[in-house]
Amino acid sequence: MRRALEIDEKTLGANHPKVSVRLNNLAKLLKEMNRLNEAEPLMRLSLVIDEKTFGSDHPRISVGLNNLGQLLKMMNRLEEAELLMRRALKIDEKSFGPNHPAVAVRLNNLAQVLQATKHLEEAEFLMRRALDIDEKMSGPEHPKVAIRLNNLAGLLESTNRLEQAEPLMRRAVKILENNEGQPPGSYAAALNNLANLLKATKRIEEAELLMRCALEIDEGLFGPNHPNVAVDLNNLAQLLKETKHIRKAKALMRRALQIFEESLGPEHPKSKVVQRNLESLK
Repeated sequence: MRRALEIDEKTLGANHPKVSVRLNNLAKLLKEMNRLNEAEPLMRLSLVIDEKTFGSDHPRISVGLNNLGQLLKMMNRLEEAELLMRRALKIDEKSFGPNHPAVAVRLNNLAQVLQATKHLEEAEFLMRRALDIDEKMSGPEHPKVAIRLNNLAGLLESTNRLEQAEPLMRRAVKILENNEGQPPGSYAAALNNLANLLKATKRIEEAELLMRCALEIDEGLFGPNHPNVAVDLNNLAQLLKETKHIRKAKALMRRALQIFEESLGPEHPKSKVVQRNLESLK
């Protein structure tokens, strides 16, 4: 990627739109590797190039603002992220109208930031608006609708409205179970979300069944050493801890930690969380 970037900068010039694409792709890779401080200046430079090329209100600017906002959210710079996401939403509403699928994406992402900053009333309003758009534009059985349902259910669960959250999660699971066009891993993620709610309401047997199903799905999709598998292992280990199966929980947690450390590095936040979980089992 760096070589492709260097070639395009030399042949096309530093401010060419293709250079912006290269910068953004490299930044996304660095983000996935948890090298967030390296990714940020690349995303900002990409955004500057695009604004010079397309103007400040072009839909492409909305994409760049959203990408940078997501990165800042990961860095816990939530106020900065919120400003960028609000601007991205405004651009897309102006460009496409208030009921476009792109607007639903912006609404959802802004709602996630607002949830993190405890602005829950506005976050819920935006999530419900995003859900309504996707149901109308894509149909009630589309995988995007399942994602919106899961996000809204997660907010309801976080505000202790478990009875309202559960039917949304079950609907999301049903949509993804019967849809071959779902994003890889989304069905397993939905199973995990429902399983965690069941765990919180002391329905341990059903929760364990769903967690083991999610683990089997992700291992089949991604192989045994993927971070998604580590998430499943950690969730199942936490449940086994509650049911006093400490030896089995430790084995799963050690495997989860090894996957995270090898794939993301020992300093990644996910590695540190699992390390703390494992230490709590001693």
